[in-house]
Amino acid sequence: MKPLNLIALLLFLGGALWALTRNDRVVRSIQASYYSAISPFLRTGSSLENHAREFLCDTKSAKTLELELRQTRSELARLKLIESRLHSLEAENSELRKALDFKQSTGFKVIAANVTRRNPTTWWQTVEIDAGSKEGVKPQLMVLAKDGLVGIVERSDNHSKHSSVLLLTDEKCQVAARVEGSPEVGILCGHRGTPDGEALLRLRFLSSNAAAHQGQRVFTSGRGGVFAADILLGTIDSVEKGALDSEALVRPSVNFADLGAVFVVLPADS
Repeated sequence: MKPLNLIALLLFLGGALWALTRNDRVVRSIQASYYSAISPFLRTGSSLENHAREFLCDTKSAKTLELELRQTRSELARLKLIESRLHSLEAENSELRKALDFKQSTGFKVIAANVTRRNPTTWWQTVEIDAGSKEGVKPQLMVLAKDGLVGIVERSDNHSKHSSVLLLTDEKCQVAARVEGSPEVGILCGHRGTPDGEALLRLRFLSSNAAAHQGQRVFTSGRGGVFAADILLGTIDSVEKGALDSEALVRPSVNFADLGAVFVVLPADS
């Protein structure tokens, strides 16, 4: 197209547009057509904007909830730890009260000690306690628990607060014993022949027709002078009678599997 023709065309279009815009009805018609054409895009944009706002709100809420959840879990873990510690303190306090009651009620002069070490290979034989010669502990002294006889001091270190205790469940620990409510007396020692590994005691040298039965209690007789009389040892579990003598299996009164606080009986003149 020639330049003059292009200029003439532009002038014509400009004049026509000017003429049209002078008429309000035409302008309104043009505006209506324009808004009608772009209104779907405006609605779509508004909807997208609303969805975007909702998504951002949901994302913000999710982050807030996640933070609150983490804080709640942390607080729950802390409370569980506190609860566990409280249960531990309650159990420890209960044991201390029982130990104090025992110490006050027993007629012996005793010092309290705690079991500090147990060797798995000698679980039913010896334990280490946190009391030594400095506290007056020496070999051949009785060791008690609130439920009965534990054993006897086997070794006491001169330069430390530790001692070794030979347990009643060891075969080497032999105690003169009597059966409650009967004339039966015998020698009690450890017995490791149970199939389930449970610690039982063996009461030997009863009479051939032993007047003993399941459920009777067994106490120290006091013979020999090492163990005082009338200390509870356990309860008869079964009796096996023989031609010359009888034997009984005795369930110990002390829970040797969970041995904690013990008491060493000191000499009366110490």
